[in-house]
Amino acid sequence: MTIRTIVVDDETLAIQGLALRLEAHPDVEIIETCSNGREAIRAIKTHKPDLVFLDIQMPGFDGFSVVSGLAELEPPLFVFVTAYSDHAIRAFEAQATDYLMKPVEEDRLAATLERVRQRLAEKKGVEEAGRLKEALAEHAPDVHEEIVDGEDAPAANRFEKLINIKDQGQIFRVDVDTIERIDAAGDYMCIYTGGETLILRQTMKDMEKRLDPRRFQRVHRSTIVNLDLVKQVKPHTNGECFLVLASGAQVKVSRSYRDVVARFVH
Repeated sequence: MTIRTIVVDDETLAIQGLALRLEAHPDVEIIETCSNGREAIRAIKTHKPDLVFLDIQMPGFDGFSVVSGLAELEPPLFVFVTAYSDHAIRAFEAQATDYLMKPVEEDRLAATLERVRQRLAEKKGVEEAGRLKEALAEHAPDVHEEIVDGEDAPAANRFEKLINIKDQGQIFRVDVDTIERIDAAGDYMCIYTGGETLILRQTMKDMEKRLDPRRFQRVHRSTIVNLDLVKQVKPHTNGECFLVLASGAQVKVSRSYRDVVARFVH
């Protein structure tokens, strides 16, 4: 599948540099380049790309203004590219697929494109499923009703079973079954897999979308736990409690997430 791409930056050299690095990825086709936010909005509305590499700081409309200006459309995937790290949180709040620092490193770009490919594949799968259900509704209504009736439970196969984590120059393929808990630390996630801790650049909100909610639940504003690895629930004061995990680690459950504990008490 060709990833139709637009690159937006007010610096010509930055566009050329990114285009050069993208040549190593034959499935990425740059269909347009733009030097400011207004050009970007027009180009995105005209070409309807799959992916946009978007500089944040530009004269006039900045990168965030471009995203806001496309609110009425089905947006493409956005990857923010900037020389400043202090926009990272806002970038992920704007539903960015990723956030790259200039100068863009080849391995970091490759990891970003893997995420883009996965998102596009998921999107295509949803669209094809939608078309299938429409056809079934017209030609086989009984089958369609059975499918609709079973949609309340989340499909396990749409969630990731392996997560690639680049940490200290190495790429680890982590089986999600081994993940005991995940803690947010600023712009990063600390992934605990029993005796090992790995660091992943990701937002909590984005991570939740990747994991099966029947097993992985947030129990605190900054903590997700694997419910299959909870061994004990210890009540605490003020309606709070602690979960004792398989490793012996204890995780505090705040009052806002008390409903998570309810499933352990029948």
